[in-house]
Amino acid sequence: MRRRDPGDSADPADPAGLEGRAEPGGHGPVRYGPSALPEDGLPVLPELAAVLAAAAGRSRHRAIGGGTDLLDAACGYWMRRGLPTWPDHVAAAPGAPALLLALTAALGGDVLVPRPCAAWWAPYARLLGRPAFPVATPAECGGVPDPYALLETVRRVRAEGGDPRLLVLSVADDPTATVAPPEVLHETVEAAGGEGLHLVSDETWRDTVHAPHETVLLSPAEMLPDRVTVVSDLAGAFLPAGWPAAIARFPAGSTGRALHARVLDVLTALDARIAEPIAVAAAYALDEPGPVTERLTASVRLHARLAHAAHAAVVAAGALTLPPQAGRHLYADLAPLRPALAAQDVSDAQELEDFLGTRLGVPAPGGHRFGDDLDALRVRLSTAELLGDTQEERAECLVSPEPLELPHVQRALISLRSVFDDLRDDAQRWEPPR
Repeated sequence: MRRRDPGDSADPADPAGLEGRAEPGGHGPVRYGPSALPEDGLPVLPELAAVLAAAAGRSRHRAIGGGTDLLDAACGYWMRRGLPTWPDHVAAAPGAPALLLALTAALGGDVLVPRPCAAWWAPYARLLGRPAFPVATPAECGGVPDPYALLETVRRVRAEGGDPRLLVLSVADDPTATVAPPEVLHETVEAAGGEGLHLVSDETWRDTVHAPHETVLLSPAEMLPDRVTVVSDLAGAFLPAGWPAAIARFPAGSTGRALHARVLDVLTALDARIAEPIAVAAAYALDEPGPVTERLTASVRLHARLAHAAHAAVVAAGALTLPPQAGRHLYADLAPLRPALAAQDVSDAQELEDFLGTRLGVPAPGGHRFGDDLDALRVRLSTAELLGDTQEERAECLVSPEPLELPHVQRALISLRSVFDDLRDDAQRWEPPR
């Protein structure tokens, strides 16, 4: 694991070429990646829109890090999830990327991320001139590094003069849509704590678990309370993606207070404050009134059904993917279909992204966007793209008792199945005779 210069175009900290450098394989610059979070594709909750509209006339500046009402709402949110929280250990910012940038700058040192990981994690280390070292994940889930691979990576980075200080992980994961089992998470957190790492737990998707009564989701902050900062982008469950707001919960004690102060310094330098109407809407959503919880429950149920239908279509075609457990997406490995894809001049993730984007008519970001090898034929598929083209069609999905039977959803699923079934049939034709 050679320590690379941050300007090296093959730096694993910038696998998607986000700074405009040439992709490996001669694809040219790939400056723009997928949106940070898969959207829910649904109309804005009317009650939420009303709250924002009522605050639209307010012109005062919000305090950097969030005002009292928003911080109190964030504390209540975490209290209800078993994480005691006080306002002086909470910060808010216009989106999780701003918080991660501030945390990375405040903590210093090198960054460790699971492979694959959310598309927006590694570029912030790169922006600060820091390497982001990928660590393999266990077979049963993504989002959390394999503990033994983590220890080996830390050892090798230090042996080569590096200074690993920060591990970013996610129990409910983008892009793999999996939830890390408690025993795996415990081993990883224990390994990270033993090496003195600070953990940033991205819990954006924790409230989108498809079967909350059957899935055990634990926060690393419950296991290592003095070394974990929890970050949640509210676009995961509570706000539309175009209303940027996120919250961070810092550890208790002097270490947490010092980190909180440094992060506020960075946010102040960036003037990273949430717009007043969005802050008011965020506080309302985090208080979890009836309309918000009812919409969230309905949205999670809808996207779970879509995700499992898409999973069935992908697996039936011979591709590989873990069953989706959270979020609005799934992550597919098309390696078994490589012969058929090669016949279509598709040999890597960028070409797969282009091919599926054209065939499906919707974005299908390749695995290289998430830190996977360019040669791996992996792709993230979003369930929001199955909801229909108009606001009326998407709203109908939300209230229908059988959304998969709606004509526009059926058409979208048939299109998905057709593309993958064609690849399966082509792959079978290309199989050598036995």
